Amino acid sequence: MPLIPHDLGRRGEQIAAGWLADQGMRIIRRNYRYRRNEIDIIALDGPVLCFIEVKTRASLRAGHPLEAVTRAKQREIIRTARAFLAFDYPGEPDCRFDVVAIIANGWNEDDITDYSLQHIRNAFAVE
Repeated sequence: MPLIPHDLGRRGEQIAAGWLADQGMRIIRRNYRYRRNEIDIIALDGPVLCFIEVKTRASLRAGHPLEAVTRAKQREIIRTARAFLAFDYPGEPDCRFDVVAIIANGWNEDDITDYSLQHIRNAFAVE
């Protein structure tokens, strides 16, 4: 049985977290929830606090993963980031919003076996 979409997304988040850590970022929180919204990864890139949305797709038939980060989704992420800053993170750090797009080029029942990954820093900003 192939990976179902939820499992594909979770595995994509694991791949992204590992890749970001390999790039020198320090993962400080995964799957941070505030009300009904979630931020996939919160990490430090040096002194900059990064709120990272991960989108994973098995193909491009439904569009590129980046297309799924709509203005509405951006507003949800920003709202959730504000909650994190208010309730869980002291100070006033420099922040940015990144997106990691993963396209699974190969997978089996248990895992993504081949993929391409794109990390977009400052993918969107608070307006």
